[in-house]
Amino acid sequence: MKRLTLLFTLIATPALAAEVSFFSLFNTDFVAWLGFLVFIAVLLYFKVPGILAGMLDKRAEGIRDDLDEARALREEAQTILATYERKQREVAEQSERIVAQAREEAQLAAEQAKADLQASIKRRLAAATDQIASAEANAVREVRDRAIAIATQVAAQVIAEKTSAADANKLIDASISEVGERLH
Repeated sequence: MKRLTLLFTLIATPALAAEVSFFSLFNTDFVAWLGFLVFIAVLLYFKVPGILAGMLDKRAEGIRDDLDEARALREEAQTILATYERKQREVAEQSERIVAQAREEAQLAAEQAKADLQASIKRRLAAATDQIASAEANAVREVRDRAIAIATQVAAQVIAEKTSAADANKLIDASISEVGERLH
């Protein structure tokens, strides 16, 4: 109460110098001060400053909780990001290994295909050589058979021309007896 009186005295001192009494209800300054003091008293009576302070504290606590949650989410996001970056590196390394392995396999396959092609060429060349040799042998056989046939015909003609009927009969008899001896 002493404080209010002192405050009121300090405020009212300049107003006392006016012609109209400061404490009069006709003085607008006094009425305004009176309304202001009543307003402050009502605020203090209903403990509005405490309520406002409590609300501000709750708001500050809510903001603090939001900040803590944001920090936790940020840390979790950084952890997830680090995990994904690690996985990305692992996938990149794995893809590099797969590409390297595919290149090696392709190179080995190319070398194997080259070796298979060379072997195939050798086989075909050997087969062609065999076919040529077989064709040569067949040609030689045909020429020999033909030569034998011609020689036999010529010999038959020569023998037929130079051999008499009696000599032919002797040759036939000798051949029959020789065949008989060989078969038995």
